[in-house]
Amino acid sequence: MNKTVEIIGAPCAFGQRKLGVNMGADAMRYAGLVERIEAIGVTVEDKGDIKGPAINMKKYRSEQDGGLRNLEEVTEFCETLCNEVDETIQAGKFPLVIGGDHSIAMGTISGVKRHYDNLGVIWYDAHGDLNVADSSPSGNIHGMPLRALIGDGHEDLVNIGGYKNKVKVENIVLIGMRDLDDGEKKYIREVGIKTYTMAEIDKLGMKTVIEETIDYLKDKDGVHLSLDVDALDPVETPGTGTCVPGGITYRESHLAMELLHDSGIVTSMELVEVNPLIDVNNQTANQAVGLLGSFFGETLL
Repeated sequence: MNKTVEIIGAPCAFGQRKLGVNMGADAMRYAGLVERIEAIGVTVEDKGDIKGPAINMKKYRSEQDGGLRNLEEVTEFCETLCNEVDETIQAGKFPLVIGGDHSIAMGTISGVKRHYDNLGVIWYDAHGDLNVADSSPSGNIHGMPLRALIGDGHEDLVNIGGYKNKVKVENIVLIGMRDLDDGEKKYIREVGIKTYTMAEIDKLGMKTVIEETIDYLKDKDGVHLSLDVDALDPVETPGTGTCVPGGITYRESHLAMELLHDSGIVTSMELVEVNPLIDVNNQTANQAVGLLGSFFGETLL
């Protein structure tokens, strides 16, 4: 990679109900993120954390607006993040956004899409995050960002950045799916999103999954990688808020990151849902930093 990597901290906890995920960016910094990428020979600039709304604990724990918890705060945060990512790309740098919960993807991808006509998205996650308010069992917006980016949902969410329809369904690849709500399953079948469940990863192997993903998205003018650490098995990444057993292994994930690095197709990235308050000795942040090392070109020899 010949571009400067610019790190943008996105300490948002409004998309779900567990504090601590807003500390994920600093946990990754503490785990040596900047030093790890610099050691590969990549130039890194840390832009610091963006400023979001203050957390009102009473509202944070109880607020639900039309099936959308903390809608105002999530929208404000994502609007700010959208502009920061936009500035980073305008400056010719590679945006690496570290969260924060997965609702921040609405801000990240809204900023990225301003620079690409036909953006592809790799959603590396245990969940599809394809709910709308009516289908969500929790009202947590971190389960809705990809659907909002497609253009469905509350107007405040689909119009982040001042426009809608950021991602086409045919430009999305879901990898690691193992916990989908009924509404999400129905939607995936109806619109035909390319999806690799854990069963398919087991059958095909991660090498084939990533090679097929690269081939599927290679004609796009940009590709965004959205990596939720709960894609990995919770034995490996315990410090995340929505653990689902039976996930991708750490080694499989390293291979995925190595293959994506070699392909050169990824033009922006975010890594989300590291929560040090429920972690064990910062294990999840350390694992996340290791994966980022592989993505940016770290090799054994």
